Amino acid sequence: MRHRGEELIDIEGKSFDVCVIGGGATGAASALEAQLRGLHTVMLEAGDFAGATSSAATKIIHGGVRYLEEAIKDVDPKEYHVVVRALHERVRMLNNAPHLTRQVQFLVPSFHWLDIAYLDIGLKMYDWLAGCARISPSKYVSREKTLERMPELRREGLIGSVEYADGQFDDSRYNLALVQTFSQAGGSAVNYARVKEFGRDSAGHLSSALIIDQLSGKQFSVQAKVFVNATGPLSDLLRRLATESLPPRMRLSKGAHILLPLDVFPTQDAMLIPKTDDGRVLFAVPWNGRLLVGTTEQEVFPEDELFVSREDIDFMLGQLNKYLEHPVSSSQIVSGFAGARPLVSADASQSTTKIARDDIIEIDSASGLISIMGGKWTTHRAMGEDTINAVQKALGAPVKESPTRSHILHGGEEFSRDLWEKLMTVYPISKETAHHLAGKFGTAAWKVLEVSLEDRGLAEPILPGRPPLQAEVVYCVRKELAATIEDVLARRLGVQFYSWREAIHAAPVVGSLMAKELNWPNDQANSAIASYIRKINHFLEQAGLEPETFAAASAGHVSAV
Repeated sequence: MRHRGEELIDIEGKSFDVCVIGGGATGAASALEAQLRGLHTVMLEAGDFAGATSSAATKIIHGGVRYLEEAIKDVDPKEYHVVVRALHERVRMLNNAPHLTRQVQFLVPSFHWLDIAYLDIGLKMYDWLAGCARISPSKYVSREKTLERMPELRREGLIGSVEYADGQFDDSRYNLALVQTFSQAGGSAVNYARVKEFGRDSAGHLSSALIIDQLSGKQFSVQAKVFVNATGPLSDLLRRLATESLPPRMRLSKGAHILLPLDVFPTQDAMLIPKTDDGRVLFAVPWNGRLLVGTTEQEVFPEDELFVSREDIDFMLGQLNKYLEHPVSSSQIVSGFAGARPLVSADASQSTTKIARDDIIEIDSASGLISIMGGKWTTHRAMGEDTINAVQKALGAPVKESPTRSHILHGGEEFSRDLWEKLMTVYPISKETAHHLAGKFGTAAWKVLEVSLEDRGLAEPILPGRPPLQAEVVYCVRKELAATIEDVLARRLGVQFYSWREAIHAAPVVGSLMAKELNWPNDQANSAIASYIRKINHFLEQAGLEPETFAAASAGHVSAV
């Protein structure tokens, strides 16, 4: 990708075949699909890529065990369709970005033999539905073997567990890989570009969009033959911007997640708690050196602020501790995040727990806007394929075969699991940094390390003793359109998800490096750092934790915060 300023110059006033609005998983997948089919495509994102729902997932690539159960109980073909489709897309996600994904074994601990039998039958059906896309067969695991693999699991009454396989991924980095692959294919993408209004042709169909650059306030326009609405939770807002009379379709379900030190539940496997007190499921998954615990299904609205609340924490720890030999407390939480999953429903009285996770494509006859709504991360590629099928039909062109089913994403080209060792043979970096670079950037890690040669300081870590390097900040600004401190620390490097407090201490260094790259004056750099620290302290306070008292030491641009 080019610098953000270059992208803006390339987009302003230009005409495209397709304009995709939304730079999350579905928008990026749709844009990539269109560009690879030969359609000149631009993608506009009002915030940062993966800045909302697409970086707030449970990091699991799965068909959905619970959805299968609901499909059977409720005789619901929509849920059945979601599971089958996701099981086949699961393998494509694993293959297309090997540097950002891995297979993971899930154990479902059981304390009753009837549960063992029920789970075993259900997961055998899960395997059967996957067919040739099955990762590995489910099976019963004895009590002894279960405790060997999860030594902190509660022993009293434990009979054993049922094991099955799914995938795991780095959601925000996967989203960025989609955007970068799109850019490499000749597409134009820019973040912090919000659609203010549409222009129309003589028939009333959308023909242009007026865009506001959220960082500079500058306005510009783009023209396109077809506009795609892939804005997830905000889909209704854009639909009504195109045609004010359209009825609402979206229902939002909050997902809340906390991260704990991995030593509270040391394991390489993931745990599924199949039914919480209120009927939800809870996941406890090792992820990037932490234990990620999360669940969904609390209805929220577009205007709601999303954060992990004390109520969320009390619920998750209350359910998790029933399965632990040594219960954990809220004081052990190191980070957390919350997001809104977009669900599509025509019935306002229906509970979000009962809405199918299927996706819907709507073509507005009045404006021509094509909206892709609903779905889930695992099916993002298939959703993009279906969307561009609709685009090509709208253009009156033949529908081409999808090129993305086996298209390796940026950073995955020639990737191997020993890449981290190869990096260490060329550059004087630690084992931890090598693993971090290989896991975040894949083979693009070589490009990151080339940046470190420009200045000796760039080869230093952002925080002493931690893996991320200062060169990564510079690379993310130059090549990944990072424009804010949060863009870097949350979505590109993952520091914010690893530790809120570490993110606060990293902010001055990141702010100073970004100020140099983006020509921020001192007061802008100080303001950016102070704003970021306030935001993270707000997350700590909402979670019932003590805020971090921290003086941001001067690093050239920064005085005291």
